[in-house]
Amino acid sequence: MWGKWRAVVKELKIVSYVAAPMVVVTVLQYLLQVVSVIMVGHLDDLSLSGVSIATSFTNVTGFSLLFGMAGALETLCGQAYGAEQYQKLGIYTHTAIISLVLICIPISLLWLFTDKLLILAGQDHSISLVARKYSVWLIPGLFSYGILQSIVRYLLTQSMILPMLFSSFATLCFHVPICWALVFRVKLGSIGAALAICLSSWFNVLLLGFYMKYSSACEKTRAELSKDVFLGMREFFRFAIPSAGMVCLEWWSYEVLILLSGLLPNPKMETSVLSICSTITCLHYYVPYAFGATASTRVSNELGAGNPQAAKVAVKAIMVIAVAEMVIVSMMLFFCRNFLGYAFSKEKEIVGNVADMGPFISLSIITDGLQVVLSGVARGSGWQHLGAYVNLGAYYLVGTPVGAVLTFALHFRGKGLWIGLLTGSSVQAILLALRTSFTNWQKQASKTRERLFDGDS
Repeated sequence: MWGKWRAVVKELKIVSYVAAPMVVVTVLQYLLQVVSVIMVGHLDDLSLSGVSIATSFTNVTGFSLLFGMAGALETLCGQAYGAEQYQKLGIYTHTAIISLVLICIPISLLWLFTDKLLILAGQDHSISLVARKYSVWLIPGLFSYGILQSIVRYLLTQSMILPMLFSSFATLCFHVPICWALVFRVKLGSIGAALAICLSSWFNVLLLGFYMKYSSACEKTRAELSKDVFLGMREFFRFAIPSAGMVCLEWWSYEVLILLSGLLPNPKMETSVLSICSTITCLHYYVPYAFGATASTRVSNELGAGNPQAAKVAVKAIMVIAVAEMVIVSMMLFFCRNFLGYAFSKEKEIVGNVADMGPFISLSIITDGLQVVLSGVARGSGWQHLGAYVNLGAYYLVGTPVGAVLTFALHFRGKGLWIGLLTGSSVQAILLALRTSFTNWQKQASKTRERLFDGDS
């Protein structure tokens, strides 16, 4: 018994080494968009509204898709690294870069018609034009994002977090003055904000690309372009498509929530409250995401190495840290619920409604955190297909219908929509937890080794 706990404590140290800096990396990367939106907010209401809608539109139609598809590398590269198939990491990464760049082309064409699509969806004409302008100038950043996410997964699966930490910090330091100069000094306005994101994203790609190319730490896993890169596309997409499904189905559920809030009797107030609640949970999201990324790395590495018991211990260790963090944050938000709204608005009605939502926000912190971490275990194990089906059922067959009934039939208003979302994430977390609990790790490790060494799926 003591031996098992000693193994968990040892794993806790390894997990902390990866997870702590990964939290900082994800927050720093997220701040690029935040800084741009904040600076545009100092221009005028029209620019802020246009950029906010464009940010939501581009996240849904482009960035979430690339982010999800890149998750395939957490399975492929992580397991290959554990099995000491080092050259495969470089091959898989090149495959991902080429594949995601190709995916960017149709997305770019879609963004050219942003204004028409938004107007068709009922958005204001002038706001839609600003959104289109911002989206079009963001297109170069779409390509860099696809490359960046591939390199990030390449480094993550080898637990090389510090290079990403330094490059993300340097990128943010580069982004702030560039964004300010383009928006205010050069007077490009919202176009300058989009251009700054593109330049900063490419700057980050160059930093990590040079590290990947010339660092001795990447020497074993570095690979040249060859026919294997193109032959591996089929295997990449086999994991990438369901991986994107996992991410997109979850991200889109929040957009459905905001859209439905616009149908309520007092849409301006209800949308504001739900946007604040969503912002709070999204800010916390990056902490459990870092735990999930760590879980993916540790599980995939150990399965690739043929160590099923170590993979099981890794899951236990990560869950201990994650649950402790979620409970602490949840309790803090619950006891501060009466003051939370003042960080976003001075309107007493909005602050009061945010306070009423406090218990549900606190519960969401726990359920969202659990499903994010368990989704990391799924990616590391190669269960993306199962994860996509779980997300589809949890959010669209359970969560959304429950929210719609509570909101429009039982008149719970915005609270009903959030309860629906909370129900969806709870179902998702329970199903993923059951799958993880009943996993035969020995069989999982055997399947992984077979795929890596025999080419079987």
